[in-house]
Amino acid sequence: MANTDEIILTTCPRDCYDTCGIAVVKHNGKIAHVRGDPNHPVSRGKLCVKCSIGYNREWRDPQARLTQPLRRIGPKGAGRFESVSWDTALTAIAERLKQIVATTGSQTILNTHYSGTISLLAFLFPLRFFHRLGATEVSPDTICNMAGHVALNYVYGTSVDGFDPRTVSDARCVVVWGANPSASGPHVHEHWLRETPAKVVVIDPIRTPTAEVADLHLQPFPGSDAALAFTMLHIIRRDGLIDRDFVHAHTTGWDELEPLLTDCTPTWGEATTGVPARLIEEAARLYGQGPSLLWLGQALQRQPLGGNVMRACSLLPAVTGNLAKPGAGFLYLNFNLAQRHLDDAYLTAPHLRASAPPSISQMDLAECLEDPGRSQALLCWNINIAASNPQQIRLRRALTREDLFTVALDLFPTDTTDFADFVLPAASFLEFDDLVAGYFHLTLSAQVKAMEPLGEALPNQEIFRRLARAMGYSEPELHESDAEIIATLLRQAHLGQDFASLAAKGTVPVPAEPLIQFADLTFPTPSGRIEIASARAATDGHPRVPLPLADPRPSGDRLRLLSPASSWRLNDSFANVEKVATRVGPATIALHPADAAERGLAEGDEALAVNETGRLPLTVTLSETLPRGVALSYKGRWPKREAEYANVNVLNPGHKTDMGESSCVHSIEVTVTSTRPAES
Repeated sequence: MANTDEIILTTCPRDCYDTCGIAVVKHNGKIAHVRGDPNHPVSRGKLCVKCSIGYNREWRDPQARLTQPLRRIGPKGAGRFESVSWDTALTAIAERLKQIVATTGSQTILNTHYSGTISLLAFLFPLRFFHRLGATEVSPDTICNMAGHVALNYVYGTSVDGFDPRTVSDARCVVVWGANPSASGPHVHEHWLRETPAKVVVIDPIRTPTAEVADLHLQPFPGSDAALAFTMLHIIRRDGLIDRDFVHAHTTGWDELEPLLTDCTPTWGEATTGVPARLIEEAARLYGQGPSLLWLGQALQRQPLGGNVMRACSLLPAVTGNLAKPGAGFLYLNFNLAQRHLDDAYLTAPHLRASAPPSISQMDLAECLEDPGRSQALLCWNINIAASNPQQIRLRRALTREDLFTVALDLFPTDTTDFADFVLPAASFLEFDDLVAGYFHLTLSAQVKAMEPLGEALPNQEIFRRLARAMGYSEPELHESDAEIIATLLRQAHLGQDFASLAAKGTVPVPAEPLIQFADLTFPTPSGRIEIASARAATDGHPRVPLPLADPRPSGDRLRLLSPASSWRLNDSFANVEKVATRVGPATIALHPADAAERGLAEGDEALAVNETGRLPLTVTLSETLPRGVALSYKGRWPKREAEYANVNVLNPGHKTDMGESSCVHSIEVTVTSTRPAES
């Protein structure tokens, strides 16, 4: 028989700015390699290392994957199960859910999910089921970026309509504030930022690889970003870079904010933020002269005053007129599907809700799960809460409740699946057709089935179709097929092509020509203007305008602990990839050499990070990329793979941001001490 090769173009659906194109190389009908599509404008023939390793190993390994429905036979948390059929699992799950609805009400069923995959059907279609069920949603963005969404909605009326990255060719300055593309968008780091002729300014407490290659790096102490923004605004006003015609025509509230700038001098800014005044001045002038793009990263708002920080930083484009023209604008996320002519409500079917119980914050999940009156069932999908959520010890204890009926969907046996009563095996992106809409690049991409699902695994959407059937739900929206949904979405996108023709291309830009942000200078706020002063914010208990505030510095021997993304993991995805785990090694805590010396610590020492919430042994590394008073330990490890059965979230008390009841994980403070016995 002749050897035959085939290449299938598909798309990476990970929670990443890149949305890479993938070429799956098949030899005699079997996958030989999963690699970057050489013709894709982002991946250019190369995947990031974690995806390249994972997609060629664990993602296609039946020994690593979940391949059959499982029913618990041991204590919760022990991870002991027996295999059962889909019919057995779904019938039992449906019977228990119907019993709960009839007794304590559907609001005591919690729907917990996030961004394990963000292809459109796998990410959004399951919400149709939960809307029909009437479950309480654990607000997904509160684990990540809700404060930024709330803040930007106060100012601009939207947080998901950003600049089009294609317009960078017209920019003279790009400011990346609180984002680290080298870890969370490696191809954006490698190509988009490196190839632009614009001056690149990075604002980040850590000297990341992206900061290393920037034209200018400002390194504020964590929590002082609003003060830095006000200092930049002071300089912009002082140097005559305010676009007063734009401010007069398109904003409200400038007269309330402007007096606050007077005292925000460069000298004050340096004292408050730790950034040398000359660097603040240089950055302010580069940005103010424009045209400039401002990328507001999601890490920026994971602070106690994260909402205020985002409101303050978002004033820069408003007062300089860096909007509604090529090479200008700001970006938090490009995830308004209407940008690509797609109907979000069609995908999620909110009209199926008879009522909408109030959502709860991920910060309150442990407390809610402790209370049988509020939680009788927990359905987890696209998320590994036992690894990613705060109050880790408390949450784990709550998950052991025998009367809490827990169902988990996943590709792999995670920390969370260990606590489930039923585990349902999810198919990987290589195993079903879908569409992917990137949240940085304005594109629409085909996710193309390249292999059969391993074992009995099913896509998220098919699992919830079958569960809807087991529940006796007859609404047609709950049973619409993938092919029908994809065809409808492609008609909405006005591409003039079917899925097969899109699959042959892989990715297309939508819209075809670069989009100018707020081109009509109409903003979806109550006034139709940029609301520097917000009556809605005041009604919600916040100041009418953002304020030049900074968090207090840690006192005594405490350090402010940052836990950003590692380039080797994506949230907690890839933590179970053995080659990645070997390369990364043990969990570490990075300290400035002077901070380490004060604590009697050296490179490679074993240390203990402790606060009121927990304690975590870590290996010390020394790094001058950090400011004094700051420690760093990367997120994303699975507790079940750690000697102490804990990761950095064991130190996270779950405090909330000022807006959106969201995570302020980057405000954690710890003491770090040696584990060596004291010398006598």
